[in-house]
Amino acid sequence: MEKESKLTVAPEQIRYANILFYGTWGGILVLSILFLLYAAGLITPFVPSAQVPAYWGMNVHDYNARLNLPAGWGWVGMLMYGDYLNFIGIAFLGLLTIIGYLVLIPYYLKSKDLTYATIAGLEVIILLLAASGVLRVAH
Repeated sequence: MEKESKLTVAPEQIRYANILFYGTWGGILVLSILFLLYAAGLITPFVPSAQVPAYWGMNVHDYNARLNLPAGWGWVGMLMYGDYLNFIGIAFLGLLTIIGYLVLIPYYLKSKDLTYATIAGLEVIILLLAASGVLRVAH
């Protein structure tokens, strides 16, 4: 007969997992809706659908140079185009980890667990610096 194990999960871990779970499904929903608007032609794209196959064989650098596209956070200025609108959902998915850590910090401070509060705070700072483009990895 198997022995039944009792696994306990800390409330802050459940909160973090719920943020990731529901946030991911919310992000997928946003991506789906925005893609449907784009695919239905309800929002004008920057690159018309008929021209997309002409760019399929290009690498990212050549594609960006050919179309004179902005780098980094320049996509924010392109949100009026249907093919850039999907970046909202992608950016939201990328922010979920930061949101999750921000929610954890008060839990750790309340329980006087300064080590984990510090780690979570440093994670937020590092992720925000990386997202801003300040921290880069050369390749």
